[in-house]
Amino acid sequence: MALNFNQYATEANTFLKEYAEEMNLSETPDKAGRILSAILHGLREIISMEESLQFIAQLPMFLKAVYVNGWSIKGKKHRIKHMKEFIDLVRSFDGVTSTYDFESNEIAEHYINTTFFILRKYVSTGEMKHIRDELPKNLKNMIFDKLFL
Repeated sequence: MALNFNQYATEANTFLKEYAEEMNLSETPDKAGRILSAILHGLREIISMEESLQFIAQLPMFLKAVYVNGWSIKGKKHRIKHMKEFIDLVRSFDGVTSTYDFESNEIAEHYINTTFFILRKYVSTGEMKHIRDELPKNLKNMIFDKLFL
């Protein structure tokens, strides 16, 4: 099987453009990319390894790369119970640009919900339900808030 990195790059650029538009960030696609990365990294820190592997199995190659970039499977999972804690975790993955990228908790929550809405294009409803089942009660809505709109 030949790897077609040009195809992956084209698909990634198309996705990022669509993602940025959906997030109302079409003028700042770099910001959209940082937000996507931080949210996916936050998710992988609160779900099990098994669920992460099932999740990324459904992602296209370019999103798999974003998800696993910098991943240490030896790390301890974070005990997150509330959206504020998840937002703080996501911000920690965004680093020095976090106050610019996630301007307020309301905007951060909107970005999180919209990201999961967009991911439904790639991830089955069944897998999203499995992820939701692993989340604490106060975080379950981030998966299904906009999933079926």
